[in-house]
Amino acid sequence: MIIYQGLVGVTMARNPSLIRAEPPMASDLTSSDCTILRQGASLRRRELVFVVNPRGANGTTVQQWKKLLPYLRSRLGNECNICESLTSGPSHAIDITREAIREGADAVIAVGGDGTLHEVVNGFFYGGKPVCNHDMNSSQSTALGIIPLGTGSDFARTLGWKNDPHDAIERIAKGVKSKIDVGCIAGEVGESHYFINVADIHLSAKAGYYASRYKKFGNLCYVIGALQAFFRHHNQDIRIKVGEGEWEVCSQVTALCIGNAKYFGGGMKITPNANPSSRDFEVVILQDFKWYDFILKLHKLYNGTHLSVKNVSSRRARSIEIEEIGSSGSIFVQSDGEFLGFLPRKFSILPGVIDLIC
Repeated sequence: MIIYQGLVGVTMARNPSLIRAEPPMASDLTSSDCTILRQGASLRRRELVFVVNPRGANGTTVQQWKKLLPYLRSRLGNECNICESLTSGPSHAIDITREAIREGADAVIAVGGDGTLHEVVNGFFYGGKPVCNHDMNSSQSTALGIIPLGTGSDFARTLGWKNDPHDAIERIAKGVKSKIDVGCIAGEVGESHYFINVADIHLSAKAGYYASRYKKFGNLCYVIGALQAFFRHHNQDIRIKVGEGEWEVCSQVTALCIGNAKYFGGGMKITPNANPSSRDFEVVILQDFKWYDFILKLHKLYNGTHLSVKNVSSRRARSIEIEEIGSSGSIFVQSDGEFLGFLPRKFSILPGVIDLIC
């Protein structure tokens, strides 16, 4: 493997999962689209790490990525160093992202669906804190980029982005950044977990858990997962504590969704007033829903008009603690479509903690 000079070049020497896709061409550097840092008498080009899940969308993600690479090289290769990193399994994207940030990458770009994005976002944190550049004298921070290619790009929907990778590359080329919030989930034991989109509990989380088994069916997997989750489902009473308020009982809860963004489940606008720059969550609670309620009101759940439906409530929160009443230990928890286990959990907002290339 050819090793190039610079921060990411050093990373590649230590980590063969980071593969250089384009050699540097310093003479073609332009300052309009590229962050420039002086290192002695030399100029440093932007270092971009593209994280790709080759198994995403039943293998179609990596096929689309290979077709996209020539355009990406032609558009960015004269201004930036492009590193391509293919994940080898679950959580690998987390490790890649952490190493890229520590080595001073200007941006880590999640290529694929919400699952890859979820892991990359979690890679921005370690031990309950944001990951930092090893160079303590550096003032730069690593930004998050997105090229949506997978079965579900629900976070991109919130931002109003088309599922067009060429548009995404143009955003990366321009390099405009905006600070966004991230949700943090803490349990009784273990490390904290992070989410950028929607976290949810009970029926919807159970449906997501089952849907993950049917990814080969595309967005239809969410319908299959919901049908399977309904089997033997029972609404349950839970306790919640919003912010510093008192504990309160929510009876016969079907699902509770905590939105940093608007969509989940392949386009369902479940938290329609959520905004990843609002510095708080939208919390939507569905209570005492029967199986036929979902069939009759499914269109409202998808178009975001369900807040006017009976037994649906919404509130704003910067943090919310949730625990079940009883000891069944059977209330599912998920975030961004990833199964996390069961209640109890505390969900907190981390305002403006990541720079998003937008």
